[in-house]
Amino acid sequence: MGLIFGAVGSLIDGVKSIFQQKLTNDADKIEAGVKLGELQLALQQALLDADTKFAEAQQAVIVAEAQSQSVLARNWRPLLMLTFTFAFAWNYILAPLLGLHVLDLPQDAWTLMKIGVGGYIVGRSAEKAVASYAAGSNGNGNTAAD
Repeated sequence: MGLIFGAVGSLIDGVKSIFQQKLTNDADKIEAGVKLGELQLALQQALLDADTKFAEAQQAVIVAEAQSQSVLARNWRPLLMLTFTFAFAWNYILAPLLGLHVLDLPQDAWTLMKIGVGGYIVGRSAEKAVASYAAGSNGNGNTAAD
């Protein structure tokens, strides 16, 4: 999001610079600056709203997978992460210690592992939160009625 905010800010600054050069009346320059500032805030708010909706959609997918009756749907992320954990352990612990062949993994596999670990942590947290909510717990082992 920082990259997009930076691009929006640069675009607004560029347009503002053009207005400052073309407008001769100080009042018009100030009014144009205010309008551009309002436009920048509106664009940034729209970007934040879109990012929030995207994060909520991702969360809904993870929660749906965690609540699924399908063993595969519930466990594909943990299985994938166990596979990556094995590859990591093989390449950096077992193979060097035992003098075995190191797996040739593309750089994208490591990027996917980093993303997956983050998603797995969020998924497990969401799964526990859903289970806690479904049980009527308020987080300290007591029910909401206690």
